[in-house]
Amino acid sequence: MKAVIWHNPRCSKSRAALAILEETPGLEVAVLEYLKTPPSRADIAAVLDKAGVAPSQAVRKGEAVVKEIGLDASDDAAVLDAMAAHPILIERPIIITDKGAVIARPPEKAREIL
Repeated sequence: MKAVIWHNPRCSKSRAALAILEETPGLEVAVLEYLKTPPSRADIAAVLDKAGVAPSQAVRKGEAVVKEIGLDASDDAAVLDAMAAHPILIERPIIITDKGAVIARPPEKAREIL
């Protein structure tokens, strides 16, 4: 089985979720440091759809850039545009497998799709 994690190494929740993946026997893990290699708007939309999560539920509303750009966090199209332009706004970590996708907060949620 393969898993992809949208990872921020500075985030303790992201590091904990990655540890869960790395401890899973037989799991091939691909790490996407999404701040260094931002996903496209289409990729963000597809992954959130796979997770069954609206963009407005997956945006980090406390980030300073939300105020800086005047983001209406209830407007899903605007949120997707903002996430593509400012990937720091993407809630983390996101884990994707053939079984689905999940925002692993708390990190143990990663096990739901393994």
